[in-house]
Amino acid sequence: QVQLVESGGGLVQAGGSLKLSCTASGITFGRKYIAWYRQVPGKEREFVARMTPGTDTDYLDAVKGRFTISRDIRKNIVYLQMNNLLPEDTAVYYCSLTSGRTYWGQGTQVTVAS
Repeated sequence: QVQLVESGGGLVQAGGSLKLSCTASGITFGRKYIAWYRQVPGKEREFVARMTPGTDTDYLDAVKGRFTISRDIRKNIVYLQMNNLLPEDTAVYYCSLTSGRTYWGQGTQVTVAS
């Protein structure tokens, strides 16, 4: 059974940093499409960052230069390093993995106070 579990969210002041983690069981992140999305109440889930099987990365324009997606194949963990956080980054953050189908975690809340 595939399971993704996000962690690392919390409350931070604007300008601060958080590092989200996504741990997988039942599947590995190697050579898969992996991504981070976020969602605020009343809005659709929004793409934030992704990494291709070839480790190319892509980011939402609003987070370019502030967020970095990475993975540790040995630990089977995907990270989202978030620096210089803004109040508008407040959301529930989800990781996803695509391999034939897309798997989602349960999300982790990030709240940025102004």
